[in-house]
Amino acid sequence: MANTKEKLFTEFPPVSTEQWEAVITTDLKGADYERKLVWKTGEGFNVKPYYRAENLADVEFLGTAAGEFPFVRGVRNDNTWRVHQTISVECAKAANETALKLLNSGVDSLGFCFCKSCACEVDVDALLKDIVPTAVELTFCGSNVKGLAALAGKVLAKYAGEDKDALRINFCIDPIIKDLSVAGDFCCKTGDECFDTIAELIKATEEYKHIRVVNVSGATFSNAGSTIVEELAFSLSAAHEYVVKLMERGLSIDQVARKIRFSLAVTSNYFMEMAKFRAARMLWANIVKAYNPERNCSCKMFTHAVTSSWNQTVYDPYVNMLRGTTEAMSAAIAGVHSLEVLPFDYAFEAPTEFSQRIARNAQLLLMHESHFDQVVDPAGGSYFIESLTKNIATEAWALFREIEDKGGYIEAFRAGAIVEKVKASAATKDKNIATRRLILLGANQYPNFTEVADKAISEEAVTRKANEGNVLVPYRGAMAFEAMRLKVDRSGKAPKAFMLTCGTLGMARARAQFSCNFFACAGIRVEDNTFFKSVEEGVEAALASKAEIVVVCASDDDYATVAPKVKELLGDKAILVVAGAPACAPELEAQGITNFINVKSNVLETLKDYLNKLGI
Repeated sequence: MANTKEKLFTEFPPVSTEQWEAVITTDLKGADYERKLVWKTGEGFNVKPYYRAENLADVEFLGTAAGEFPFVRGVRNDNTWRVHQTISVECAKAANETALKLLNSGVDSLGFCFCKSCACEVDVDALLKDIVPTAVELTFCGSNVKGLAALAGKVLAKYAGEDKDALRINFCIDPIIKDLSVAGDFCCKTGDECFDTIAELIKATEEYKHIRVVNVSGATFSNAGSTIVEELAFSLSAAHEYVVKLMERGLSIDQVARKIRFSLAVTSNYFMEMAKFRAARMLWANIVKAYNPERNCSCKMFTHAVTSSWNQTVYDPYVNMLRGTTEAMSAAIAGVHSLEVLPFDYAFEAPTEFSQRIARNAQLLLMHESHFDQVVDPAGGSYFIESLTKNIATEAWALFREIEDKGGYIEAFRAGAIVEKVKASAATKDKNIATRRLILLGANQYPNFTEVADKAISEEAVTRKANEGNVLVPYRGAMAFEAMRLKVDRSGKAPKAFMLTCGTLGMARARAQFSCNFFACAGIRVEDNTFFKSVEEGVEAALASKAEIVVVCASDDDYATVAPKVKELLGDKAILVVAGAPACAPELEAQGITNFINVKSNVLETLKDYLNKLGI
């Protein structure tokens, strides 16, 4: 049967944008369009409430297929990816045992991390025993350039008899981000020494098509609080710095570009992350193309994705499973070479066998049951995703050019420009978390009321390191709330907030639910109540509960009479709080009622103040 292209819904008359806008304006009933419907992102552009075909009129990269320059739709014509998990190497034999278990559980990309040991001293034979190198991708990471280079020599010697085209190995050497940007300086005596070592390793692995020796650790920016645009722009800038430094040492663009691996974070910003990877491939392809490579394949971005540690929480940690799954979906749909889902307990303990299995299986389900590997770039053609891709690319390219104008990544970093931008973005996120404009489920909204910190949660796990000096400091967004809550859990006290619901039933219940969520974020136990027929009944029950905080929950119209009466009966036996922002607030304040909570409150600072009053 011949293939036919048929336009659907032709029997319906077309609806113009003007008609849509007219209906929306009517529905808004005079409300501000921009405020109500336009999403003001932290990435430097606004997102409209809807997109149409006309929004793609000036998108230049449309029309290309997967595997075609500039690789927006992917670097291959399939969407398979490698399931990656990382092993911390302290003992080569133990790491090998773990590796073999992972390989029998669906993993086909192994990461060996030498952050707590020296890579150059490891027993390679013991570490890689019984691992078939042509059947699995191997990744080695650490913080010492010369140590990893020495390890590379050992690994290449061990596999000298193997088919060079069949070996897939990554040596994650990254002095620009891992050393200079995080530790404050290069691990070698000079940066030149680091780049000399990398150049020699590139020459030594030139005949190996699938061995990469430079890793651009872009996830570092995201986990320090950067925006998606900043993570992309700074990653591209660092990668370009490697290109420049290594070409200065006599290498060609083809030699260098094919040895670079990008490692980027995936946050819970579902659609934006899809667009980020698409934009990243296009921008990197154009950067490399500017150096006139012999082959277009040198312009392909080799991308590893890892789910975000920034938005993981130590309270209600099983929610991290959901975060990891949706983040993995973004990466899988966007198309990456390999993907690592962090275990749900990654933030507060050495991952258990159970948490590793769940993290691994999240990918296996996406691949083998949801068949995400069967469709290349399913987001392609979406008016929304294509527009996001263009906007992210435009903003990231502008920031990339700004860094280049400052002399490149290293010069810009030493001048403080990188850290300054990331700190500013992190501060904005922190404020949004404190005011609940940015929700971290289980931390600053909808906490588990009955949860008490597990013994595995240490003070160190919830304490943010001070960011003093010109370095990037990774942290988690929930830390401020968690540190506050842990103090309560370990204080030996059990402070309670009592909901005194009275007046208008509907508003009383709504405000009681709001207030329960509010105070439980600090680990304060809450006692909710359906409704009290009178203020006297409510105060009597509140005093009987021995709660340190009594929250009066009623309608705005009720507060003028209810709140003063509660204060009179309650006296100084508890802290009185009014839930809401009633018009009569000035009159109540004049009567000594000064505590109010509402949707505009800075939840973090307000709760800290109450804990201070309670002596915690």
